[in-house]
Amino acid sequence: MAIQTANSWRAAAWRGVTAVLRGVAVCWRTALRCVVGLTLVAAAAALPPTRGIAIIYPEVGEPYRSVFASIIEGIEEQIGSHVPSIAIGANPIPKEIAGELRRQNIRVVIALGRNGLKLAVGLERDIGLVAGGVLSIPEAEARNISVLSLAPAPGLLFARLQIFMPAAKRIFVVYDPKQNAWLMRLAKEAANARGLELVSYEASDLKSALRIYQDLFATADPRRDALWLPQDSSTVDEVSVLPLVLHEAWAHNLAFFSSSVAHVRRGALFSLYPNNVEIGHRLANLALGQMASNGQAGRGVMPLKELLLAVNVRTASHLGINLSDRQNFDLVFPEQ
Repeated sequence: MAIQTANSWRAAAWRGVTAVLRGVAVCWRTALRCVVGLTLVAAAAALPPTRGIAIIYPEVGEPYRSVFASIIEGIEEQIGSHVPSIAIGANPIPKEIAGELRRQNIRVVIALGRNGLKLAVGLERDIGLVAGGVLSIPEAEARNISVLSLAPAPGLLFARLQIFMPAAKRIFVVYDPKQNAWLMRLAKEAANARGLELVSYEASDLKSALRIYQDLFATADPRRDALWLPQDSSTVDEVSVLPLVLHEAWAHNLAFFSSSVAHVRRGALFSLYPNNVEIGHRLANLALGQMASNGQAGRGVMPLKELLLAVNVRTASHLGINLSDRQNFDLVFPEQ
């Protein structure tokens, strides 16, 4: 009887130990699954976010080479790793580039410059497209593309004008609707929002534009009016229009500002010009947005908000404008 009791006790004890061991095994399996799960999540998070994004840009000489290099630097800085880049020469072979993009499983292309965009629009339709380093493209072509224009956002130009010239009430501009109808729509909205009147004139060639400029200077009030020169090859050039504007604006004490930084060197009061690294940041975010939305985000032409400030202090002095925060200017003309 004592022997049976001892055997029963040992059997019960062994069953208890076995149950404990099973419990420990279950705990270890559960813990292992948790560790493996966390490892897979961490590995997925560590995958390079650039997978699926590539850059196409033109192979050009200076100074444009440095411009594109800065934009690419900004793209990679924003994404946090290297982004595959394809430099295209004068005669690229689209089929070869398309094949390379397929091999790398590219889902979105960032096209830089007019030539980069021209090649990219001919790629397969299932590849999303973000464009930068261009002024604009026809609006019909931009419906399926995110285009970050080099044209400064009108609202930012007008805000800067009001800082320099608080009494400004009216802004004149001459433009070609084939090039800048989209920008003038934004400009009218921006002017209304800031309590300004935008007086816009359409011209399809330089001859027509010159007549309009001459009439403007005859009637403009320098106390409340200013002239804006957009980036527009039909209404602004360096040979005929700019010399006329420089001479007449100086003679009439009329402030004029420009979307081209080169005009500030010549005598425009100020300009806002591209911050190339920041452009790269914006293009990277647009590309990531395209990937996240399967190509549905941010389509159309957008004005540039990533900008630096250039000021002509000689012109400001001539106009009686007191520049008290010169340290906030990115470029100052004449050079000190």
